[in-house]
Amino acid sequence: MNQVETINIAETVQAEEAPLYVAQALAREFARTAVARDQQGGTPKVERDRIRASGLLSLIIPVESGGWGANWSETLGVVREFARVDSSIAQVFAFQHLMLATVRLFGTENQWRQWWQQTAEHNWFWGNALNPLDTRTSSQVISGQREFHGKKSFCSGATDSDMLIASALDAETGKLLIAALPTAREGIILHQDWDNIGQRQTDSGSADFQHVLVHQHELLTDPGPLSTPFACLRPLIAQLIFSSIYLGIAEGALAEAKQYTLGQSRVWPGSLAGNIQADPYTLLHYGEFWVALEGARLLTERAAALLDAAWSRAEALTAEERGEVAVAVTAAKIATTRAGLDITQRMFEVTGARATTAALRLDRFWRNLRVYTLHDPVDFKLRELGDWALNGAYPDPSFYS
Repeated sequence: MNQVETINIAETVQAEEAPLYVAQALAREFARTAVARDQQGGTPKVERDRIRASGLLSLIIPVESGGWGANWSETLGVVREFARVDSSIAQVFAFQHLMLATVRLFGTENQWRQWWQQTAEHNWFWGNALNPLDTRTSSQVISGQREFHGKKSFCSGATDSDMLIASALDAETGKLLIAALPTAREGIILHQDWDNIGQRQTDSGSADFQHVLVHQHELLTDPGPLSTPFACLRPLIAQLIFSSIYLGIAEGALAEAKQYTLGQSRVWPGSLAGNIQADPYTLLHYGEFWVALEGARLLTERAAALLDAAWSRAEALTAEERGEVAVAVTAAKIATTRAGLDITQRMFEVTGARATTAALRLDRFWRNLRVYTLHDPVDFKLRELGDWALNGAYPDPSFYS
């Protein structure tokens, strides 16, 4: 699909429906190869190029800067649409918008407006090389020039990207420095060493930064990371992205389980039911799945609506308003984690032994979710929520809350 074809597709529906319409068409394509690509691993180059051509890389960018002008609820809805069929694609796509949010929240208006416009104009894909827990990359000023040097891990979406958000610790102050850099900058070496049991096509491998030149105008220091209530929305956007992907994975798993149950599953000989659709235990499980997913969905959509309101407040956002979003996002994160892990594990109880054939790879839903939910421990989310429920204390802003 080229850009002209994408524009024609978007013009055939109402403007507010176009992004989801395009995403659904892409998701149907991705679903056809999802099983094979899960086995293959590596970079989903074809799928990334399809997203490039769709124009969806500019989904969150305002219309005046050349984008679709979507809000976070709409953007996360597209993420969830992809996650139902391919959560690796969903993560790479979602991180595009997390990186765009990073330059908006941490940089000056001149910086983010320029990068947003260039992203919309050139269909730039952004990748991640920001890991606040990674202390192996340092930053020094050598002969008047700042450099990033060291190793990075979990660089999701970095392969085949045009721009990177990268971090390093200032060797003098110990402060975290964040910069927006061209992926092709000399000294940036991306390794194809991501081979985990799940999220196998997120390109989340390691990278080496070998004396990478960083210009002053590429540093995001004004207002800088987590410096204001508005800047502190960045981790909440990340957490809500996780929740949306978890929810999408669970919805996709339930949809495949339902299709298999209705088409392939057999009623157990000891059941009094005449067919699988009437088997009481099968119905019990599906009822439990539905309740868990519905609660997780409502919490996630409520958190997205609160994020939209906070985003629109921009620099006027208060710490208390940010705290309300944090509580809602934390609740959604916990609910989607629990519901998703339960459904992706127990789906085999309503599909049966034949559904475990490797050809179907139905276990990919659990593997993807299990890998992704380990990004940061849900126990700490429960502690934060408990502190709010008991003591009225909002979660302290960090890169994980």
